[in-house]
Amino acid sequence: MAKAKSKQKDTGPDLKAFFDYIQDISTEKGLALEEVTEVVSGSFVTAYQKKYGTEADLEVILDSEKPEILVIYRRKVVETVEDESLEITLEDAKKDAEAHQKETGSTEPLQELEVGGVYELRENPFEFSRIGATNVRQILLQRLKELEREIIYNEFIEKEGDIINGFFLRWRDRDVMYVDLGRAEGILPRREQIPGERFRTGDRVKAIIKNVELRREKSREPGPFITLSRAGPEFVKKLFELEIPEIYDGVVEILGIARQPGYRTKILVRSNRADVDPVGACVGIKGVRIQSIVRELGNERIDIVNFSPELEDLIANALSPAKVTEVRVDPRNREALVVVPDDSYSLAIGNNGQNVRLASQLTEYRLVVKSQSQFSEEMASPEARAQLEALFAPLEPEEVEELDYTPVSDLPGLTARVVELLEGAGIKSVEDLIEMEQESLEQVPGVGKNTAKQILKILAESVEFEEI
Repeated sequence: MAKAKSKQKDTGPDLKAFFDYIQDISTEKGLALEEVTEVVSGSFVTAYQKKYGTEADLEVILDSEKPEILVIYRRKVVETVEDESLEITLEDAKKDAEAHQKETGSTEPLQELEVGGVYELRENPFEFSRIGATNVRQILLQRLKELEREIIYNEFIEKEGDIINGFFLRWRDRDVMYVDLGRAEGILPRREQIPGERFRTGDRVKAIIKNVELRREKSREPGPFITLSRAGPEFVKKLFELEIPEIYDGVVEILGIARQPGYRTKILVRSNRADVDPVGACVGIKGVRIQSIVRELGNERIDIVNFSPELEDLIANALSPAKVTEVRVDPRNREALVVVPDDSYSLAIGNNGQNVRLASQLTEYRLVVKSQSQFSEEMASPEARAQLEALFAPLEPEEVEELDYTPVSDLPGLTARVVELLEGAGIKSVEDLIEMEQESLEQVPGVGKNTAKQILKILAESVEFEEI
């Protein structure tokens, strides 16, 4: 029995198996071998710092060719020790070297030592104490998990704003839905879900990646946290980009979206080519294109609104499918009076005011809808007519404020949300926007990489640059 123990000690640990294990971890986790090796090295350093001190001069050698694993602990040989983790006396260094040689059974000659030199203690981590080895294992596993999380975070942060396909996993508290995204789980909070949707285990879930965080404050769960959305207008926009080639190619442009998820969406489009009808391109032959989007949104009603530079026509289009008799605009207060036929009044208002509310969001004007009967009755008196004419009279030239800059809201294609984000960050003019790089735009809260690219694209297409 004693002979068997002696043979095991002479044979030593199977270092080749250890390096094979590192290779297996690299393959299994989808990590680069160099990254895993660096984590292993760092784990040894951290474990030995607990033994020798956080300031200790340590080096880890991982050589898979020999194979060899060593941790080298270096201390300066001095006459008087001031810091035990960095210094050692000549006498103690000699004693320590002899004791270590005896303990390990090494036959190598002792290191020549002198005051002012460096004493190197070479240790095999596998001969570390059982407690120390356990620490190495715990640190290694923890750092591998952190590395894996960082790699997943970097993978998904690049996809922020894109559509992704996953599979329903489970509910939490009947409120938060978890989605299997392959290497990670996505979170679909209640506010980002389409009302009334139900999923079962294994059902396909298509959503937009709204936000990616590596860590969250006050959260004990490990990251990354990938928040998905099916309820936002950006999800609808991405669906149109996927399903409508003219939108993907930039022939038809989406200028704005107003949405009440699960019920109705209004999308404002414009054609950049005279021979392409933007509404027809989105609807497709016999509605085949729009129907695929409607099905994905759970039969949500979608109104395609054709853009018009004339505000009256734009407002009339936005109230589709209702017919509009007359539109009077008050640009001072950003209000508009809309008169519709009596039989179109309920259609113009919509269920619980849904249609007029979304049209108002899309046009950024407060819309007051009157039926023809209501309008005629209210305008029966001369006083009412005079008030109406005064309220909706066109601006006099002196009332129009002359600006020495071009507001960002004048850029065609910028949504109200993007304009609000830019103005909130102090970027109120096109002139300011021209001077900004993409990296600076990405730092604006709420903008992000994809939106910054879109802003610069709109800027390049809409602004003519003159050399001075």
